[in-house]
Amino acid sequence: MNDSPVLKDKRAVVFGAGGSIGAAVARNFGAEGAEVFLAGRTESTLDAATRQISELGGRASYAVIDALDDSEVDEYLGRVVKQAGGIDIEFNATGPRISEYGNGKPAVDLPVAEFMVAQTVLTSQFITARGAARRMVPQGSGVIIFLTGSPARPHLVGGAGIGAAFGGIENLTRTMALELSGTGVRVVCLRTAANPDTRTIQDTASTVGEMMNLTKEQVLASLDQGTWLKVSPHTQDTANGAVLLASDRARMMTGTVHNATAGICTD
Repeated sequence: MNDSPVLKDKRAVVFGAGGSIGAAVARNFGAEGAEVFLAGRTESTLDAATRQISELGGRASYAVIDALDDSEVDEYLGRVVKQAGGIDIEFNATGPRISEYGNGKPAVDLPVAEFMVAQTVLTSQFITARGAARRMVPQGSGVIIFLTGSPARPHLVGGAGIGAAFGGIENLTRTMALELSGTGVRVVCLRTAANPDTRTIQDTASTVGEMMNLTKEQVLASLDQGTWLKVSPHTQDTANGAVLLASDRARMMTGTVHNATAGICTD
């Protein structure tokens, strides 16, 4: 654990905590002194992530939760409040597999069903953020952190479905921040770019490579070259951004998007 933790004694709920980004964020929250409540759909990955936090001296527990089930999420957040006394941070990294939402397909070739699957990312973010906000407002404090990616600002073909979902999430960030003005609750969004050490981007690179007759390694290298820094953000970079937004060092930030895309998006 960090000798000068910036999230000491904070209570953080991380949905999708068994995935690549969710697990990294949960570990960083734990390393910075927060008590972390990990939620997701796969018990084995949740258990592994929880053990990592505990082995590093952090406090963590997990629950198998479907972040698209409104009543299940609401009940879970109620249990967290009852156990911990409140919720200070909420973060959601859930999402479907790229094969389910047609990542890489041009909009004219994208089936409506696959486009709608991508919108479950927005729905899930709404459900978990709304549930957290309902607990944070009475206590007069808290930070809700939305997560999006660079397709929120189109820069490559084939991202119509997920780009629309990310754009909606960034709009929701501003809307909720406006509505929660004066309550002590901050609402921010972390926009990252393709994290090559995630399963999603590994799968995307394979899919795009097949379409373009390139190797996965060539696709990943092109992602690096597409950034202004000539290197793609990794899960640790994304997790570092989440810690910053969750901490008091970002206490003047609300209703805004923290752009951590290595220059892919500049607005």
